[in-house]
Amino acid sequence: MEQLKTYALMTGLTLLFIWFGGMIAGQTGMIIAFIAAAGMNFYAYYYSDKQVLKHYHAIPVDENAASGLYQIVERLTQRSGLPMPALYIIPEEQPNAFATGRDYEHAAVAVTEGLLNLLTEEEVEAVIAHELSHIKHYDMLIGTVTATIAGAIAMLAQFGMFFGGGDRERENNPFVMLALMLIMPIAASIIQMTVSRNREFMADAGSARMTGHPEWLQSGLVKLDNYARGTILPEADPQTAHMFIINPFTGKNMSLSQLFATHPSTQARIERLEALKHS
Repeated sequence: MEQLKTYALMTGLTLLFIWFGGMIAGQTGMIIAFIAAAGMNFYAYYYSDKQVLKHYHAIPVDENAASGLYQIVERLTQRSGLPMPALYIIPEEQPNAFATGRDYEHAAVAVTEGLLNLLTEEEVEAVIAHELSHIKHYDMLIGTVTATIAGAIAMLAQFGMFFGGGDRERENNPFVMLALMLIMPIAASIIQMTVSRNREFMADAGSARMTGHPEWLQSGLVKLDNYARGTILPEADPQTAHMFIINPFTGKNMSLSQLFATHPSTQARIERLEALKHS
């Protein structure tokens, strides 16, 4: 069912992109948008995981190189019925973590050295359970595709505003076209951020169920959030910020509305975890 939902969302966003291409440049625009969407989805499906791991200089580790981390992940995968993902350590001080990969057999979990140094073993287990929950619900693929399509729609809107929208074979209301070029990128970004925030809540709940201790993730999130406010993850970029358990730009003075935040507030996440204790 989760895989079906993933493909349905991918299809819906792709159709939105193709429709917008048609509004910008008619039938030709639809064809170009279809080809571009097919190429982007193909790349996102097969290569985005390798690209993001390379971008953050993630180093693969095994049981011999990181026995404690390996044992935690092995224990949780057996408990959740997931295959063992590839494990990576990112040589950075900011404590953070993310999961990537297109499916169960091609999944990877990456944590920074700072996370392993800062958190207790129980808190590390809760963070790993959070990332495994992302894997279980195919969140990595959903997040990658939504971010890719949202970025593509923004670029398409800029193209339309530069060259002028519409199809020569039909007349379009220029005010409607201008409104679409302004609204569509915002709408796509809202969809991306809403999906990302909802998936974070779901992964938090999944971690609580997997470990049986919501308080482990609560205390871990507090530590991660407090530390992130004082530093920014080097090499971090907005296109991959949604992947991390804590927004790597938390320490940057950003004047963006909460509407465009990739993560729910840490306080809101803690409150939901607290509610799970009494459910």
